[in-house]
Amino acid sequence: MTTFKYKARTAEGVLVSGVVEAYSEFEAVEQIKRTCTIVEKISEVKSGEKKHFDINEPLWVEDKTLSLTASQFSIMLRAGISIGRVVELIAAQTTDKLMKRILTDCAADVNAGYSLANSLEKNGKKIPAAFIETVRAGEESGTLEICFDRLQAYYDKAYKVKKKVKSALTYPIILVLLAVVVVGIVMVVLVPTMLDLYGNMGESLPLPTRILMGTSDFFVNYWPFMIVALAIIIIAYKLYAKTPSGELKLAKVKLKLPVIGRIAIMNSASQFANTVSTLLTAGLPAARVLTITSRVIDNRAVGVELEKGVVELESGKGFGDVLRKNSYLPEMLVEMATVGEESGSLEETMNTIGTYYDEEAVAASDKALGMLEPALTVFLGVFIGFIVISIYMPMFGMYNGIAAQ
Repeated sequence: MTTFKYKARTAEGVLVSGVVEAYSEFEAVEQIKRTCTIVEKISEVKSGEKKHFDINEPLWVEDKTLSLTASQFSIMLRAGISIGRVVELIAAQTTDKLMKRILTDCAADVNAGYSLANSLEKNGKKIPAAFIETVRAGEESGTLEICFDRLQAYYDKAYKVKKKVKSALTYPIILVLLAVVVVGIVMVVLVPTMLDLYGNMGESLPLPTRILMGTSDFFVNYWPFMIVALAIIIIAYKLYAKTPSGELKLAKVKLKLPVIGRIAIMNSASQFANTVSTLLTAGLPAARVLTITSRVIDNRAVGVELEKGVVELESGKGFGDVLRKNSYLPEMLVEMATVGEESGSLEETMNTIGTYYDEEAVAASDKALGMLEPALTVFLGVFIGFIVISIYMPMFGMYNGIAAQ
């Protein structure tokens, strides 16, 4: 339930104010009109949200938790337990703090007669739209346990794909961090100590040595400013990425990058196919499926292009024809969607092609990481070689001078 505060006038014109608990603003207005003729102002009370703040609580429900929760719902519903009791039991069993809070809140709403989807929708920013809409479709069609089966498979697959990508990224990230630490230590600590000897000699030093000394002095004198500048750049990037225009522009740039772009396209294709398959199986109409899918795609540029096709889909155009206008989706995905639609097996076709693009996304990530490792090795080799040459060139000059004497 949500608490609303209001100001209203009775039939006699007396101004009254108070609070009322209801699921939605519309329902709150209906309750107020039982005693008041005119509702002048109504707003949701926000203060209650602060008591739920927990620094250890996740910002959103993760795929693994969604998969486990969907599996629990399916098993308990098939056992004949009422939906209200199911929500209470799962809320008590789950170890995820955010999901526990959401389901505890949902249990009160469901037991009061509201649908599970409508109750989950209050936490729309914490739970994916695809999850909520699939639950809604299951409630409307009376196949809620089947829809939870699909959700379990969908989020289990998404979790495994992300786990593979994260596992592949671990080693390169550690390698990059070690490279940064090594460069920092060498330039700030080791190089200045070794080059102090040459600086005191006052000799004419070779160009590589002078470049190394200048770079080292810059690191030693300006490293605090470099950290501040880096922090400002990161914060500015994050703030810009949160704006609608910034998110869209950065998404487009990401899709056009040589290696990262292919990974982004494969991930978008995988998300699109798997989400469409899940929502179609749940019984949602094609236009609604495309609307929801456009919102859950990670890359905003792809989502915006999908959203443009909703109107055309509602006007009677085919699914494949609408997708053909999206320049970001792979051609094979569009062709498979067209074939699946014509054969009446779009959801099965999307499920199959979704598995294919899951593997392609992992393969693209592995290929990119395979290119990164030798590149880092070459960089460190050139860097260390340059330092060695810069340090030893003056020594060779001194030895030659002594020999000439």
